[in-house]
Amino acid sequence: MKKIFLSTLIFILTFSIFVLPVGAVGQGPNYNGNETIKNERLTSNEDLMKQVERAADRSEFIELEIIGQSVKGRDLPLVKFGNNPDNPTILFLTQQHGNEQLVTEAALHVIKGLSNNNKHNQELADQVNVFFVPRLNPDGAVGDVDFDISNHLAGGQSTRANAAGFDLNRDHNTLAQPETYALHHNVLRAYDIDYLVDFHHQGARSAINDQLVSGSILYPTNSGVKPEVVEMSKQLGKIMYDAVEDRGFGLLGKYNGGSANTIARNGLAYEYDISTLLFEMRGMSDHPNPNTILGQKSNGYLIQQGVISMEAAIDAIADGSINEADTSFWDTLEVQRFKPQEEAEVE
Repeated sequence: MKKIFLSTLIFILTFSIFVLPVGAVGQGPNYNGNETIKNERLTSNEDLMKQVERAADRSEFIELEIIGQSVKGRDLPLVKFGNNPDNPTILFLTQQHGNEQLVTEAALHVIKGLSNNNKHNQELADQVNVFFVPRLNPDGAVGDVDFDISNHLAGGQSTRANAAGFDLNRDHNTLAQPETYALHHNVLRAYDIDYLVDFHHQGARSAINDQLVSGSILYPTNSGVKPEVVEMSKQLGKIMYDAVEDRGFGLLGKYNGGSANTIARNGLAYEYDISTLLFEMRGMSDHPNPNTILGQKSNGYLIQQGVISMEAAIDAIADGSINEADTSFWDTLEVQRFKPQEEAEVE
């Protein structure tokens, strides 16, 4: 009887982080300067490695590869579900910025689901390869850096830059940092990647028609990217947009991004002909700017937004339905704009 009760309790606690509040779009709580930001429930570097190792041990379809080390010597894992070169491959890249952590939580949840040797996963493994770089910036994820972070509002729990103070998403040309070097040399140049989703977190005050968004998306906008690569990127965006839209708790805008090849969205599409989508989630875990931080009460639905969009992309690539995705929605998708902070907000 005790075992049954314990199992039920564990299930409830595990599932509870994905219970979605009614009207979750734009919920916070927003940061007003006097809240305590708690990130203790987010996965540590040590627990992340344990989770991906456990997934590889459990599944006959998952392999774990260490592609390099961070500035501080932390391992950079690559999780590979399926590795058939005849199948299309999608790569989910998370946490180039250490303070953008919920996308990694979503990736770990999807990896755990794929580690089950059930019939659905067996069918997926015959149709698609799904790769994850679940945390490219482990030093920034824990604030173990060689620069001053005393101005971070959550106490320096995590940082955008890596330990050496570099923005990894501006290093895709020079590859001067060990993290980006490992990604390019041991993943992008070692495997034939067809699709890539570059997950990030944006500020907490972006809105459409005065309604705060839960995230934003954008395809490659560099003029040198091949048109067919851009079209496939737009198709990937359509699949993931619809997955969020259909659930009714999210609102995605169009990210107002530039054309520089130093960022993954443009650079990887240009250099490797990878169909690449930027997916930005709302809010960060720590930052000097209060307009970027979001309270932890919104973690559940933002993680779930990542999970359902990842799973939708995997399924659409596996069954080929992505090739029929109508990209005309991009013509009317509204660009998000910054919404000024109200003087008094109620959580």
